[in-house]
Amino acid sequence: MQGKGVIKFFAILLAVVCLYQLSFTWVARKVQSDAKVYSKGDPKKETAYLDSMSSQPVYPLFKHNYQYVLQRELALGLDLKGGMNVTMQISLDELVRKIANNNPDVVFNQALANADKLQANAQTTQKDFITLFVSEYEKLNPNGKLAAIFSTKDNQDHLKFNASNSEVAAYLKDQANTAVKQSYTVLNTRINQFGVTQPNIQLEQSSNRILVELPGVKEPERVRKLLQGSAKLEFYETYDNAEAYQYLINIDNLLAAKNKTAKADSSKAKATTTAAAKTDTAAKAGSLLSKVQKNAAKDTSASALANKTQLAALHPLFSVLSLNVIPDASGQQQLGQGPVVGYSPLKDTAKVNSYLHNADVQAVIPRNLKFLWEVKPAKNSKDKIFALYAIKLTGAENGPVLSGDVINDARADNDPKGNPEVVMIMNSEGAQKWRTVTAEASSGTNKKSVAIVLDDNVYSAPVVQNEISGGVSSISGNFTIEDTKDLANVLKAGRLPAPAHIISESVVGPSLGQEAINAGVTSSILGLVVVLIFMIAYYNRAGTVAVVAVVINIFFLMGVLTSLGAVLTLPGIAGIVLTLGIAVDANVLVYERVREELGLGKSLRIAVADGFKHALPSILDSQISTFLTGLILFIFGSGPIQGFATTLMIGIITSLFCSLLISRVIFEWMLDKGWDIKFSHPWSSHTFKNANFKFVKNRFKFYAFSGIFILAGLISIFTRGFSYGVDFEGGRNYIITFPNKAVTTEAIHDAVDATLGRSTEVKTFGADKMSITTNLLIKDNNAATDSKVRSTLIQALGTKEATRITDKDIVGFSKVSATVADELKTSAVYTVLFAIFVISAYILIRFRKWQFSLGAMVATAHDALLVLSFFSLFRGILPFSLDIDQAFIAAILTVIGYSINDTVVVFDRIREFLELHHAKTDNPEEVINQAINSTLSRTIITALTVVFVLIVLFIFGGDVIKGFSFALLIGVIFGTYSSICVATPVIVDFGKKDLR
Repeated sequence: MQGKGVIKFFAILLAVVCLYQLSFTWVARKVQSDAKVYSKGDPKKETAYLDSMSSQPVYPLFKHNYQYVLQRELALGLDLKGGMNVTMQISLDELVRKIANNNPDVVFNQALANADKLQANAQTTQKDFITLFVSEYEKLNPNGKLAAIFSTKDNQDHLKFNASNSEVAAYLKDQANTAVKQSYTVLNTRINQFGVTQPNIQLEQSSNRILVELPGVKEPERVRKLLQGSAKLEFYETYDNAEAYQYLINIDNLLAAKNKTAKADSSKAKATTTAAAKTDTAAKAGSLLSKVQKNAAKDTSASALANKTQLAALHPLFSVLSLNVIPDASGQQQLGQGPVVGYSPLKDTAKVNSYLHNADVQAVIPRNLKFLWEVKPAKNSKDKIFALYAIKLTGAENGPVLSGDVINDARADNDPKGNPEVVMIMNSEGAQKWRTVTAEASSGTNKKSVAIVLDDNVYSAPVVQNEISGGVSSISGNFTIEDTKDLANVLKAGRLPAPAHIISESVVGPSLGQEAINAGVTSSILGLVVVLIFMIAYYNRAGTVAVVAVVINIFFLMGVLTSLGAVLTLPGIAGIVLTLGIAVDANVLVYERVREELGLGKSLRIAVADGFKHALPSILDSQISTFLTGLILFIFGSGPIQGFATTLMIGIITSLFCSLLISRVIFEWMLDKGWDIKFSHPWSSHTFKNANFKFVKNRFKFYAFSGIFILAGLISIFTRGFSYGVDFEGGRNYIITFPNKAVTTEAIHDAVDATLGRSTEVKTFGADKMSITTNLLIKDNNAATDSKVRSTLIQALGTKEATRITDKDIVGFSKVSATVADELKTSAVYTVLFAIFVISAYILIRFRKWQFSLGAMVATAHDALLVLSFFSLFRGILPFSLDIDQAFIAAILTVIGYSINDTVVVFDRIREFLELHHAKTDNPEEVINQAINSTLSRTIITALTVVFVLIVLFIFGGDVIKGFSFALLIGVIFGTYSSICVATPVIVDFGKKDLR
């Protein structure tokens, strides 16, 4: 074998990289374990310990801190870790109304209503809302001019009174895109400050939707209010650091006095203003800061917590907030200029807030002063350092000097020197107020700043150099191009607020997540054990090579997943388990070819070399077709489905590397050592050898069986239908643990049907849980509706003693609007059809005969119909859920990929037999039948391996993926059947002339 050295080098390099990437997870788990030991079950102590370690080196070799390690550990999905997944939709109809100043025009409002209805129909979702609205308006009023509605004084610079309807449509689309980006910016900021670990927020391309994942969230109601709240943009005057510094001193003294450790007199600490505080503030700031830093510097890794506790007692505020001081020319500390009064790392901001909001502290702060954090951490700050601003409140109500609704427009631009800046344009009312504000701020030698605040976060606080008249302002600073775009979006958020509604969500409780982890780990280990035992039992010593390759493959797979930052979900674990079965497919192909070569009398070394050589085309074709399926799932799927697809694709790549290269290197090493390598036991050496089943001759029997089953299934589909999951049906789904383990579905129906409606669906979910789905108030987008339905459910269940629960018994929740459900169903159909088309096209390119492509297309469609028929025929009969949902679609596509994998191997052998063993006098049907029988051993062994691991997954994988694993299980059985009994007969019946 050539290139062994290169293969070994890359294998060692990949192993080192994977080991390094996985080490972050091990280190993070070690720190978390230490925190649990230290806290002894106290959550506050555990959190405090982890906070204290965030900037401490915890990785012995590379001195990485805990925060750095935590960001690089293997991320767990919400179904494993618990948390909340939300899809937000920006309400474009409300946006359009606001752009038109709520115009009362009857045709305008009717067109909006029609567009809403059309967008809710899955058949028209390919068109965006603005296009639908304009089209409906023109239908209702063919000669109407939209410019008369939308061309107002505020937007006349962008839209003239004589603008055409197409120009208005272009303007509305631009405003809609801007509104979505604004909402993304606002939501991103709110989420980042919510304090969850590894949050994820994504803007759907060409859509008005935003996807949000919040692992570990324990307050879903708070999250809902946070995400659906309207954006609040305001402009505030500011205090200079020198003006606000004295109040921070007083706060620190007050807090120290309350701790009974301050040396200063308590009455002095409570004074809001003293002569001593006003004199020589810069010197005192430097002295105080030096003192605090000196105490902090005494910390060592062994006594860090004790020293921090002592420092917090002496200077509570300044132990978590660093004053804004800078060295002067002589090296002495002096107060920094501007409205920034201090800095804190992210982990300490919550503590600072608790101090500043303390009732006693509020008494020593002037009513027109409040402190707000900057929205983003300082650039290049490793520990995410945030600046604290001193904001001046004005007017009788102590509010901002201006609100965001005075802004007509804002855009990212460049100043004459080419530096990024933001141009802000106000309306006439705002321009007049702005002139007064800027004149006051720029008067005198000490120029003041004006803070731009969104949702109580400071986005920018530019210094006002001159009075600004006319309402057009340029905001400059140390901006990047992205900074100016973000700030422009923030400024426009006040002018065109577009409400964001939650249209789908799911909440997984930590207990349900832990159950999923346990089930996933158990099924993975058992699946691995089953594969290893089977390979060794069937292939003797050669099976041990496959065992080593599979173990190395799992190690590489986990390392690559971690290095890519992929999120491991429960379907992802299912993908790993499935990969265990698919991974041995290449080994089986090689081993069967080696056995054939040995049967021809070749030496062991030559037989191994020829086995790898002749099996390679089949291996590549089969794995590429399965990879294409995973790619389609990744592109069209979302959330857990993407996690499954990612795992499947990476697993295919690592499996090829291990099966073709690592296994080959091991065999070469064993041969060099002179080992006698056995590829079978006596009992397995003749399995399927000289098989001569009449597959082609009996093809019409197979046609009849498949036809009858599919016909029965179609009748069931059109009469009984399917049991749809909540993501395809719409509604709210609750996973509930009942204290009374003996509760029945009938008892739950008796309790809730009168309140929630008879359409409420109740299913068993494991041994001690029930799944309840209701469409009560599903079209109500009010932020309080979810809580209302939840309370209604609990009250309804409470009417019966046997079904009574508390809020804590609800361990899982998901919600999907009817619109999203329709879209998902439509998308699922198109995805399956697209997958069949893509794979058939690949077969056509690879085999150069349309009969092969047709056979593959018929077989894949056949498998999909059989699985669908099975789920319709047996729903309600089998003792577990047979829901049609996104996970089921993933299973269907995986079945299609597996079926093609199997079919391609058979096709490869057919092509080989037709080319090498086919004379003009030979009957093609007999040649093809010989080809099928010659590869029967590989087909059955691979199918058995995959079936074994899927049975393990079905039994031990948990209730969340029971339907998913069952669909895979029967799909693999049908796929194995179709590759032999359906795909090949199609080639025979449609290629009788071409095959001779």
